[in-house]
Amino acid sequence: MPSELFSRDALTCALVLVSLGVVGCGEDAPPVGPTGPAQTEVLTPDATPLPGETECRVVKTTNIPVASASHVALCTDVSYETNPPSGGNHWGQWAAFKKYTTPVPREMYVHDLEHGAVVLAHRCDGACPEVVEALEEVFDEAAADPLCLSAGAGPKARLVLTPDADLDTPIAAAAWGATYTATCLDKASLAAFVAEAYGKGPEDICYDGVDIETAPPNCGGS
Repeated sequence: MPSELFSRDALTCALVLVSLGVVGCGEDAPPVGPTGPAQTEVLTPDATPLPGETECRVVKTTNIPVASASHVALCTDVSYETNPPSGGNHWGQWAAFKKYTTPVPREMYVHDLEHGAVVLAHRCDGACPEVVEALEEVFDEAAADPLCLSAGAGPKARLVLTPDADLDTPIAAAAWGATYTATCLDKASLAAFVAEAYGKGPEDICYDGVDIETAPPNCGGS
């Protein structure tokens, strides 16, 4: 099934790009994007730190250089230089733009970033309904994307919401060449990051990807 999905997605993506006059769909070519140096902004909103945290701290980093953006074989593990990832090598499949309760593999959502998406992520030791609710509100309130809407049945915008157990902070967001991390809920700064970082990937397309909750990658039972 994964190979069939990959073939279908690769073919459809190629057809979409040809119709749009766009070259490349995650091809092994030099990525277009930030060249550095990275720029960091630290905010201290007046919000309560989340459980396990001692202060409310938001860190936004932009202009993060991306050294490569090649496809690797499905299920290959990739190490990333930032947490959350802000670009790099990735699988040929990308995740459908939606809210997930099942974690989207990082190697998959980095491909979403390449397409200009913003990924909203959370790491909770237990249930954290208030965190999920806040991220869902930011997701729902984000501006509609004309490129996505022009596809007819496509998503409203190139956004992914996913759990990510490998985060260093309870809340994070990622875009191509940019990251957001937070130890508290501050919807204003998160929404601003989404608006500022959206659509900055080297491939400006909005063809939906694979829904991992209905068609998960078969990685040896992982």
